[in-house]
Amino acid sequence: MKLKVFADRMSQPSRAVIIFCKVNGIDFEEVKVDLSKRQHLSSEFKEINPMGKVPAIVDGRFKLFESHAILIYLSCAFPGVPDHWYPADLFRRAKIQSVLDWHHSNLRQGAVGYVLNSTLAPALGRPLNPEAAAEAEKLLFSSLTKIESVWLKGKGRFLLGGFQPSVGDLSLVCEIMQLEVLDEEDRDRILGPHKKVQQWIESTRNATQPHFDEVHKVLIKVRTLLQAQRSASGKTPLASKM
Repeated sequence: MKLKVFADRMSQPSRAVIIFCKVNGIDFEEVKVDLSKRQHLSSEFKEINPMGKVPAIVDGRFKLFESHAILIYLSCAFPGVPDHWYPADLFRRAKIQSVLDWHHSNLRQGAVGYVLNSTLAPALGRPLNPEAAAEAEKLLFSSLTKIESVWLKGKGRFLLGGFQPSVGDLSLVCEIMQLEVLDEEDRDRILGPHKKVQQWIESTRNATQPHFDEVHKVLIKVRTLLQAQRSASGKTPLASKM
């Protein structure tokens, strides 16, 4: 049976899984779970992922959720996936796993918290929260700094000094790409000081083309829509309180 990937492209981890499948020629069916319509909370979807989050996969009778676990499974289960994504070398694997574990409690919390509370909340029926956005921005800035000082040390263009991308690179870059929905000035203010991060994003993007740009098109559409809404209402994005 064909692999099924249950996802919403507005979800950062969903994009990472979709791009990974496309780049590595994995035959799969993309099943959209529309977060804006709360389809992830339906009883049907919770039979696949009782946590009610995307992405999730079904491979035959095997069900799996959590994007990092999915990326590792796909790297190991499908023949032909290059070793650099999740190397057989135990030491390299452990280092990549450390990046993935760090991601959830640092970069992800900062990026999600800032984008949601400064920009996306109204689209999900929630109010903007300047205080929460300011706290999240501190964590986001700290995380970007840590990526440069810890994970991007070395001669390679990718995390851990790698010369080719791993599942860690793809997962973290897709997280940062959520900043594309922000106003351009706001996005440049956050990413501007982090030149190494910008170069790394571009390296990961180039290594996964044309699929990277195709899967991220949804963010450009959302940004355009939000800009039009702000122009019509005369409102501006939340200013930084850092």
